[in-house]
Order: sequence, then structure tokens, then C-alpha cells
Amino acid sequence: MTDSKRDFIGLFAQHKVAANLLMMIMIIAGLLSLTRLNTQYFPNFALDIITVRVEWRSASAEDVEDSISSRIEQELRTVDFVDKMTSTSSYGMSLVTLEFIEGTEMGPALDQVKEQVAQLRNLPSDSEIPEVSLVTRYENVARMLITTDGELNELRYMVHQIEHDLLDRGISRITITGLPEEEIAIQISSKQLESLGLSLDDVSQRVNALSSDLPAGEIGNDDTARQLRSLDQRRDSQAFSELVLKTDYSGRLVLLQDVADIERRPMRKQISVFYQNKP
Repeated sequence: MTDSKRDFIGLFAQHKVAANLLMMIMIIAGLLSLTRLNTQYFPNFALDIITVRVEWRSASAEDVEDSISSRIEQELRTVDFVDKMTSTSSYGMSLVTLEFIEGTEMGPALDQVKEQVAQLRNLPSDSEIPEVSLVTRYENVARMLITTDGELNELRYMVHQIEHDLLDRGISRITITGLPEEEIAIQISSKQLESLGLSLDDVSQRVNALSSDLPAGEIGNDDTARQLRSLDQRRDSQAFSELVLKTDYSGRLVLLQDVADIERRPMRKQISVFYQNKP
């Protein structure tokens, strides 16, 4: 009988106030710990993934696979610490994804991939410059729906103005969906080409040659080295209109705007998004 009173349960059976006091202490300690508990919906983690994206407009998926994706894979097979490489070839687009071994320093890995891609010399001449990027995870903060009673061009200007305002306020990244991508369309009649003594390919090559950003070498040594580039890429219809096609017999410069219709317009085969019949 004496032993049963001396054990843990027997002690609290004889001193009911102590049992209640211990219970209150445990409840208070739990509540205090709950307020200091670090809660997070998504844990912080780094994605060891690098993507190489190349756009080749109007090319079929088979042509993209043969002319771009397979060649990029061949060039990147010697990149260090790659765990898995996959490629996706679709209409007008090639996407090569490299997954690295966990713990890999992604800064040097990104530099190595960029160097390897820069060595590619056999991609189609009319394909875009490859875009190499490190995949970064962003946590969504908010969604905003913007509509207008006017034209789509008015909405585009409004959306980009809001985008600039949010970026100035410290938002790290903004993704815009629903706005169709645009292109610069240059239309020239066969009669004009004949009068100039040019073909459509001649005009295309001339525009490509005069509208591109090209590397111009490097100046300096070691830490003071700086890369030089010529920034001649045209980005709006006005800039394209000022391109010089040729010089006529009188020495006058023939500009692209003199013989062609130039406009910025939405690209074809894109999905249009409406909300309550408003763009």
C-alpha cells in the first residue's frame, strides 16, 4: 500500500492541485510555442535546373528536333554534373532542360552551359538566339485581372504601365498572360521589288543584317576585361522603317518605309482571352 502511494500516479492522486497545476503549465507552454512556430506553405529550396530555349518560327516539330534540339543535346552532353537531360520540340520552339546533381554550384554550371551554347554554329540562320536561363521558383503573391472597354492596344499599354509601376515598388517578377505576342510585319509588293531590282530574299537578308545585336570582341585583360557589342536590333516599326535598302541611280537612299508597309500586329494562331466580352 505504501509503495503505491510513492509512485508517480499515486503522488498526483494524493495531490490533486499539483496535477492541475502541471496541466496548466503544459497548456501555457504549448500556446507560447505555437505563437513562435515558424510556418511556411512552401519550403525554401533551390531548383538545380537550367533550360535552353530556341525559337524558330513556322518550323514543324520534326524540323525543330532535327535542326535544333538534337544539336543542342549533342553540344551539352559534356557539361559537368548533369543528372538528366530532356528536350521538347514543338511547333516553332525547342526547349532543352538540364537537371543537375543535387548540391551543384549553379553559378559555374550556368556559365558553362552558356559557353557551350555560344559555340553552336550549325543552327538555322533564321532561328532566334538561344536563351539560357536558370529555373527559379517564385511564390505567387496575387493575381490581377485587367479589362478594357476599348481596343486591345489600349489594354496592352495599360498592362505594361502597371507592370512597370509594380516593378518599381519592389516586386521581383511579374508574369503577364492573355496578351497575344506581337510581331513586326513587313509587306512589300512584287511590283516594288521588280522596280528595285531586288527579290524578297534580298530584302529579308538586308533587314536581318541591319537589325541584329552582334558581339564585337573584348577589350582589357583579366578582371578589367569588358565585352563589346553592337546594339542594332530594331524593336519597333519606326526603327524598321528607317533601314536603308539600297541607293538608287541618283544617289538617293531608298528606305524600307519608301517601298513597304510596316506594322506591329499580333502573331497568328494565338488564343484570345475575354472577360464578360471585354479583352
